Amino acid sequence: MLSVEKEKYPNIRFASDFEISENAPFKTVDEFVKEMGHLINEDMLVIRVTESLCPGCVDEEKFDQMRIPAIVYEEGGDVKLIKECPEHGITTEKYWEDYEMFEEAKKWQDPGIKLMNPNVAYYASKIVCPTHCGLCVKHKSHTGLGNIVVTNRCDLSCWYCFFYAKENEPIYEPTQDQIRMMLRRMKNEKPVGANAVQITGGEPTMRDDIIDIVRIAREEGYDHVQLNTNSVRAAFDPDFVRKVREAGSNVIYTSFDGPTPRSNPKNFWEIPDALENYKKAPLGVVLVPTVIGGVNDMYLGDIIRFGLSNIDVVRAVNFQPVSLVGRMPDRARAKQRITIPGAIKKIEQQTDGLIGREDFFTVPSSAAVSNFVAALKGRPTYKLSIHYACGMGTYLFKDDEKVIPVTRFVDVKGMFEYIQNLADEIEDSTFKSLKKVETTTRLLYNLKKFVDYEKAPKDFKLKDMVYNAFTEGDYHGLKAFHYKSMFIGFMHFQDPYTYDVDRVERCDIHYAMPDGRVIPFCAFNVIPELYRDSTQRKYSIPAKVYEEKTGRSLKKEKYFREYSMEDKKRIIAFYERSIGRKLTEEEIGQKLEDPIPVISSQNPDM
Repeated sequence: MLSVEKEKYPNIRFASDFEISENAPFKTVDEFVKEMGHLINEDMLVIRVTESLCPGCVDEEKFDQMRIPAIVYEEGGDVKLIKECPEHGITTEKYWEDYEMFEEAKKWQDPGIKLMNPNVAYYASKIVCPTHCGLCVKHKSHTGLGNIVVTNRCDLSCWYCFFYAKENEPIYEPTQDQIRMMLRRMKNEKPVGANAVQITGGEPTMRDDIIDIVRIAREEGYDHVQLNTNSVRAAFDPDFVRKVREAGSNVIYTSFDGPTPRSNPKNFWEIPDALENYKKAPLGVVLVPTVIGGVNDMYLGDIIRFGLSNIDVVRAVNFQPVSLVGRMPDRARAKQRITIPGAIKKIEQQTDGLIGREDFFTVPSSAAVSNFVAALKGRPTYKLSIHYACGMGTYLFKDDEKVIPVTRFVDVKGMFEYIQNLADEIEDSTFKSLKKVETTTRLLYNLKKFVDYEKAPKDFKLKDMVYNAFTEGDYHGLKAFHYKSMFIGFMHFQDPYTYDVDRVERCDIHYAMPDGRVIPFCAFNVIPELYRDSTQRKYSIPAKVYEEKTGRSLKKEKYFREYSMEDKKRIIAFYERSIGRKLTEEEIGQKLEDPIPVISSQNPDM
């Protein structure tokens, strides 16, 4: 039907697979062109019509009028988004910085999983996304990674953080009973409950009972418990790190914005000692750089080299292109905005082609494995069914001193396509029991066809890894992939400028709240006053009351560095060994004899 309607508008270039989202206010091309045709020019290739948010309305908390339609289009090789608010005017923003990569990623979109026990009591026809989150019947992904905010206190004040307790704001710290309830709410999702949780903040290690909270997560049946921290406490307290491991945490999720003091004022000086303590525990570490254009995007290759040099403790680097929450002028956004393909291209340049754009695959491509496991077991299983534009990744294998992306010796695309075809065969079969045996046998026999063992690292056995994934039935079965490897991932959380309701409906990174609702990441943090701040305020106490009750001084809890000259030289030498080059005076940004400046809550570019 749409293809016929498009022919009425020869002056508009429509993509061959042009679509109008179910969330958009238009059902026909005529309606769309009538309302938004004036925003289209001859250089645009119109890909999709969706629903977005007006940044001005979000900033002014006009939640009843913030939803506005948006056009996703290609222009000059980039994918962009344009929308118009009757009050605040036109907004144009980068969506993805490579149309070819966008089209390839789109092929892997998975239908997702329908929730059987949503927390929001609305019929689908009455749901208005993202104002009825909770989760709802329209949501298309179970909780792949649950988040529990245990405090909004932090010992740092980073200008690019979207979440920390500012001076004199109320303090939010849910009780252990509330935390247990939130964990159970995500764990009890049907048909697939959460099995991975991140304990986050604020800075969660500031809670005196953080070890008990980790233990509670394990008691509630979570196999994967990761602690999100700036690693300041871990750098100075090895006993604390050991207790975190003994309580049941598997992974440390630590911010790491660059290998220089100027690119990483947050924890440059603390990371070397923290890594040593994590290694002794032992705890695996995920380095999490917030990538900001003009601030640290020139160090993406160095960050990867740093991770590989410390692969005995670093399991992954998970890049997060910055989410520009809050109203920002066009010039500042253009400077700081970077998308997943833009970051990947910089990695390709900064590693001299060691890692290229062809080495990355979109997260939902892995759903083929989940679909096959579900077909074998006859029930839904853990599945990463997020939107194809939200995340990408690859594995790097280290073989002696040689680094090899997995795609250089495994036909990942071909393998996923083959596995999905086998899953479809089982689903379409009349005699499913026989077909399960037959397809599993075929798969294990044919896996070697997807591997070039002459290029593969020594002792690489794809058959064993895939077999574990099938028998264990969730992503833990792929843990053998981390043997001599490091995952490089991207997760680009949205902001009011890039918001796409279709992506929110597929989000699988969720926050549990003490009122019982479970909220997708890009609703929780992008519209904070609608969900995060307003709800947490109900469960908070005034800062002064908190200080009186606990005997603490919030100002005195802020972290101030005191490093000797010898310590500074030792730490800088560690980075130089890790990235294989000397740091310049400009990168260090100060004389070593001077005190280390305190990280500021003020944006230096504003």
